[in-house]
Amino acid sequence: MAAKHVLVYGGKGALGSACVSYFKRQAWRVTSVDLVVNEQADSNVVVSTQDSWQEQARKVQEQVNTSLSGEKLGAVICVAGGWAGGNALSEDLVVAADLMWRQSVWPAVISAKVAAHHLAPNGLLTFTGALPALGATPGMLGYGMAKAAVHQLTKSLAAKGSGLPNNTSVVGLLPLTLDTEANRKFMPEADHGSWTPLDFFAKLCFDWAVKDKAIESGALVQLVTKKGETSLVIE
Repeated sequence: MAAKHVLVYGGKGALGSACVSYFKRQAWRVTSVDLVVNEQADSNVVVSTQDSWQEQARKVQEQVNTSLSGEKLGAVICVAGGWAGGNALSEDLVVAADLMWRQSVWPAVISAKVAAHHLAPNGLLTFTGALPALGATPGMLGYGMAKAAVHQLTKSLAAKGSGLPNNTSVVGLLPLTLDTEANRKFMPEADHGSWTPLDFFAKLCFDWAVKDKAIESGALVQLVTKKGETSLVIE
């Protein structure tokens, strides 16, 4: 692949940092988009929670335009997200649902816009969905709705007429639980052998970006980890 430059949306979080580090080790240039700077990245786009969706999208586009100076991206990897629980009786249901939309759907749509303008033909665009959102999520309504929207966006962008460059591979990765320091801290008694390692996720994105592994555009790829081994279930 000619374009060895990746944009990681959510590049300072645990998963995003793992992706930034992995691509850097493979001698790719990396642009990170997040609320704070990732010092490992070659360039950074810093967004603000105070901005509206439209303002955030405009600022990201402007800063990416300036940073790339006409260069094309080989991959856009959106790993921004968050988690909030709550059912229909929860007092903060609307607040939680709004937060989930901001943390998952906003970045996904902005990433799609960036890819439409800056991704090279035959490039890779990935989103981070969630395995539970393939079904009912009664105890985390806002989270389930937001992740289901990301799944739908993945399918739609892979379809003809989506506006993406020719032969773009669009993939949704659907983990159950990621093996992060925060998850280990708050769930110390959980079965950590069923948690997906961050480097497995990052390497998978890299392999797809360089075409070492084939993947059908529009696929929703479940990451199923058992006893420390991760397998892929593709829908």
